[in-house]
Amino acid sequence: MSKILNDWKLLVLLCLTLGMAPFYPEPHIWGKLKWIFGGANGMQLTDWFDVILHGFPFILLLRFVLVKLLVRKS
Repeated sequence: MSKILNDWKLLVLLCLTLGMAPFYPEPHIWGKLKWIFGGANGMQLTDWFDVILHGFPFILLLRFVLVKLLVRKS
């Protein structure tokens, strides 16, 4: 499992597919983030789950980058 979480190629692929899909008219996660920063008026539980689902690959990629930076400095 650790090998999968530390494979940057897989994480980038997940961000570009699951994280960004559907792409038209704008990436899905981008629309949800704009909705949240606009006050999240009218968001329901399924919308929040959708944010977590589409945002999780980006969280994993951020975790990977931070771990690599911290290991490099040590």
